[in-house]
Amino acid sequence: MLAVLGGLAVLVAALAVASLFVGAGDTRPGRVLDFLLDRSGARADGQLHTVVATLRLPRTLAGLAIGAALGLAGALLQAATRNPLAETGLLGVNGGAALGVVVGISYFGVGSGFGYIPWALGGALAASLLVLLLAGAGRAGASPLRLVLAGAAMTFTVTGLINFIVLGSGKTYDEYRFWVLGSLSGVTSRSLTGVLPVLALGALAALPAIRPLSALALGDDAARALGHRPAVTRVVVAAAVTLLAAGSVALAGPLTFLGLVAGYVARRLMGPRTGAQLAASALVGAAVLLTADLAARVVIKPYETSVALVLALIGGPLLILMVRSRNVLLLGGPAAVSGGPGGRRAPARAHRGGDGGPDDSLVLRAGGLSMLVPRRGAAAVAGLAVLTAAALGLCVVLGSAVLTPSQALNALFGHGTHAAVLMVREFSLPRIVAGLLVGAALGVAGCLTQTMARNRLATPDFLGVNEGATFAVLLTVLGSSTATFGAWWSGPLGALLAAGTILLVAGRGGAQGYRVLIVGFAFAAVLRSLTELLLAKKDLDIAQAMFTWSVGSLNGRGYSSITALAIGLAVLLPAALLAGRRLRLLRFGEDVVTVLGTDPARTRLLVLAVATALAGLAVGVGGPIGFIALSAPVIAARIAGPARVPLVASALVGAVLVAVADTVGRTAAGDTEIPVGAIAGIVAGPFLLYVLLREQRT
Repeated sequence: MLAVLGGLAVLVAALAVASLFVGAGDTRPGRVLDFLLDRSGARADGQLHTVVATLRLPRTLAGLAIGAALGLAGALLQAATRNPLAETGLLGVNGGAALGVVVGISYFGVGSGFGYIPWALGGALAASLLVLLLAGAGRAGASPLRLVLAGAAMTFTVTGLINFIVLGSGKTYDEYRFWVLGSLSGVTSRSLTGVLPVLALGALAALPAIRPLSALALGDDAARALGHRPAVTRVVVAAAVTLLAAGSVALAGPLTFLGLVAGYVARRLMGPRTGAQLAASALVGAAVLLTADLAARVVIKPYETSVALVLALIGGPLLILMVRSRNVLLLGGPAAVSGGPGGRRAPARAHRGGDGGPDDSLVLRAGGLSMLVPRRGAAAVAGLAVLTAAALGLCVVLGSAVLTPSQALNALFGHGTHAAVLMVREFSLPRIVAGLLVGAALGVAGCLTQTMARNRLATPDFLGVNEGATFAVLLTVLGSSTATFGAWWSGPLGALLAAGTILLVAGRGGAQGYRVLIVGFAFAAVLRSLTELLLAKKDLDIAQAMFTWSVGSLNGRGYSSITALAIGLAVLLPAALLAGRRLRLLRFGEDVVTVLGTDPARTRLLVLAVATALAGLAVGVGGPIGFIALSAPVIAARIAGPARVPLVASALVGAVLVAVADTVGRTAAGDTEIPVGAIAGIVAGPFLLYVLLREQRT
């Protein structure tokens, strides 16, 4: 163990030396060595002093500090939540920091790298504190599931606020698109010394949690038996992670992939000992970040590329390789973050009639055929269908700034002036129906993937499917002078290509457990970084138009989009219902399912294919509208009951969320339209938090 730590330390030292010797400019390594050793009067050379002392040394020290901080933060969070997918973005740290930077740029004229630090730090601390308060409310306390869901909801909410702000200001977006790439190039001695105390405080705060985390690895009950308090331990860890990640993001921007890789590698190298894992994760994080920064400096020398992109290109394949070589070392298994529709808790509640179990089911017979229909589920679907119809009418009535509600309603049925009928039937109605269909597709896709993985975070947003569709659409638009964002076909094509690549890379075992989730996470990180780099390299006007669509927008959607969506849903929804029926059987175990004549691998492949096609269609038409695939199944499960897979209810909830969010975006800001993706995050996030806080069991 000590030998491994010593080897990591030597590797980090070698990379730090290389960071001082390599970089932009024509400074020879020998001259750098002369400067470091103060030979031949090298320190009197002003140009050499600028290159080494002003540029490379602070950058190297920042790489060491930030890499160690993010590596330690990732390992802490994964140990506390017993979830190997956990990383600093799950506590809202990155989102809060980004919101703070955007507020500073837009409203207070902040325009320098050092000026971002207090805003990023303040935003990250505020967001994380709010997540802790929300996750710790109620009798259940700050459990792993509550921390993850509260952080996810907070992230999407602040993302919606960020999009709302930056889309209204070209100057703000122009500065934000470069900051969000993440870079060590702007680090100075002044900014580094301003953040180091925060990082040191976070590292010190983590020390008392080492022993409780070791006990927590055995489970909450075992930890309590040993005299520890799991909820308090998680709060302490969350506070330490917040300080570590907030300081890092404030200094270098969001580098979200590093903590995941460092924590995973540390567990592989050091085994189950928590203290050794934390030490190794800090060293691994420093080594990976220094390597990524070196590559960013020399790949397209004399220019630099995105550190976040290089980090994803290095860390993604490394993580995938390790996942393929052995099974993922789970800290508590999927149950640690389960609870999605159709999750493991459903069988325990099946005997309770009020939860939609067999006791409240109605048997329908027709000749020799019979069907078991749960009363609660049927009532929920009927109620949601009425709500969807009401939402359609309400969106038509309230969606026009020119027509009065009565004029809009009359125009819907063909009455009124020709202009009014044209405005409602040809412009407003197709967009509303497109929103309903997009939301339904996202809701079903999220329900399928969450149920398959028994993990609420296993949605197209996190699996790389949406990123594949988004990247394909953007490439189509940039590669053709005639293509527009109406070229919906590239969305499902990109999603299917992404899913196929993920399955191919994941290998034979990729359709089950956490392997496909980790491969999808790595693939999504690479595609997201490529998309951000693509936007940063374009002219501001083009980049802002692309960014608006990449947030999620239904602007200009007409009957052609509806036709494509309707045909796709007509084909895919029956397949989804068949897949959902088979997924219910998987809860009883693969052996039981195999005896009943169902192939678990084929079932998972069918689920992934259907969910991918649905998500790709939705992204192709409406852009990557975030959070719907995550929130709709959760809300549907609360309404319809957890005993079944609520596919129809998820579709209806998703449809209502998207249609209402789009109408609010069209009308809330007067003449300025807010994309539906921005509104969806702001509206759906707090609602999911409300659902979360009502849960008394996790």
